[in-house]
Amino acid sequence: AGPGRRRGRSWGDYDGSMVATKLPSEAPTSGIDPELYAQLCALPHNQVGQIVAGRLVAIPRPSAPHALVSSTLGQDLGGPYQRGRGGPGGWWLLDEPELHLGADVLVPEIAGWKRERMPTVPNVAAFTLAPDWVLEVLSPQTGGLDRTQKLPRYAAAGVSHVWIVDPAQQTLEVFRREGKFWLMVGAHQGAALVRAEPFDAVELNLADLWIQS
Repeated sequence: AGPGRRRGRSWGDYDGSMVATKLPSEAPTSGIDPELYAQLCALPHNQVGQIVAGRLVAIPRPSAPHALVSSTLGQDLGGPYQRGRGGPGGWWLLDEPELHLGADVLVPEIAGWKRERMPTVPNVAAFTLAPDWVLEVLSPQTGGLDRTQKLPRYAAAGVSHVWIVDPAQQTLEVFRREGKFWLMVGAHQGAALVRAEPFDAVELNLADLWIQS
């Protein structure tokens, strides 16, 4: 879930046979395969790219149900937690940041950093400081990747909380990291009114997240 950086002209299937038409203007963080990163940067604008477990993953851009979830949650959380309006403040919440975590390039829908860890937002193309919270919105193409590949990498990097939203099933799952493992601390569906850590100071109405048929 979430787009990586994209530049250059279009590519074929991401099977390792692609050759970059031009190198990216920024070098990847140490640990990331520079050839894979060049391929990621050159993906066409209608594709989403990430590097997970030594593989470039490219999928079509998210659909409307997917976009509605991330846009609505960004609005609901941004006021109280980033701007301190009706909530405690103390966070930076960024849409689709590029995270360089070890050898992986991961791009969640939204990531949040506590300001005690990141006092200001650095002017960088990619973040090497792991966030405290991430939102992943599932799609048919990314559900397995998000759960089986990205969740363990977030835990290894020290992310404290992950929310996984499935627009098709209208569910929100809330995970807290306990050591190397994830503990599910909440599972909600439909039109539930939710207070979900680490943002449990405000109440969310899940009905606002779903496209109404």
